[in-house]
Amino acid sequence: MINKLIDNIKNTNAPIVVGLDPMLKFIPEHLKASAYKEYGETLEGAAEAVWQFNKGIIDAVYDLIPAVKPQIAMYEQFGLAGLNVFKKTIDYCKEKDLVVIGDIKRGDIGTTSEAYAVGHLGKVWVGSNSYYGFDEDFVTVNPYLGSDGINPFINVCKEEKKGIFVLVKTSNKSSGEFQDQKLSEADNRPLYEIVGQQVDKWGKDCMGNGYSYVGAVVGATYPEQGKMLRSLMPNTYILVPGYGAQGGKGEDLKHFFNKDGLGAIINSSRGIIAAYTNDKYAKYGEKNFADASRAAVLDMRKDILENAL
Repeated sequence: MINKLIDNIKNTNAPIVVGLDPMLKFIPEHLKASAYKEYGETLEGAAEAVWQFNKGIIDAVYDLIPAVKPQIAMYEQFGLAGLNVFKKTIDYCKEKDLVVIGDIKRGDIGTTSEAYAVGHLGKVWVGSNSYYGFDEDFVTVNPYLGSDGINPFINVCKEEKKGIFVLVKTSNKSSGEFQDQKLSEADNRPLYEIVGQQVDKWGKDCMGNGYSYVGAVVGATYPEQGKMLRSLMPNTYILVPGYGAQGGKGEDLKHFFNKDGLGAIINSSRGIIAAYTNDKYAKYGEKNFADASRAAVLDMRKDILENAL
């Protein structure tokens, strides 16, 4: 699947992933009103509004981008109705030939980790039949329980030719509370560097055509750390959150890419899906929210191509 992701990036000339992280406050009133009229102000009504919002954005931008990244928590908050929309969103994006990165940030051990891996990337056996669960192409995983939590995902990735993105240096302000801590006075390396080295090691056993199935998450808000981690993980694809709403800009991204112009895919969530709320795109209005999202993708692509590549 890493090969397909790279092909999609080359075909669109856009190393961009749109984060489908819908919150009710982002969803235009006319979509909520229509959903509530049919289902009431219920979990089902909220989920229907999310689905119509997602569908509108996907229809508007799918030809411009290689991938999407739905964040599962934004769907889980609406219970089973929300999870149904999470699955519908995955399937609809695949119909549009988009690569789907499930932002699930799972991190557990043993049979629990195996179940997460099977449920999101692989097939579960029911008697003599096997079925895909959510069926994303990639998922995000938390490495802080060690190899016991990662190896089950890697095993499924090898079977299914899918991939993972391992949290290495995240974009949030408090990430340094743990990720920047040094091992000792004698060993001055921060924890994120140790994790990056391990990601590189895991990845060597899971190679596609030049890049590994095992990727890394490194925030755009930490460009200097990104520069160091890029050199540390030369064959690792880096998923870069933090662009746009969190402050990351095109000029912050140049060190995340390799000399071949590949090696990184940049995420924007609120900056695209809620673009119509931004003064820059206010002319589109609430009813044309999807057109605002398309304009935001085009502007983001221009920023990256001119300032990062």
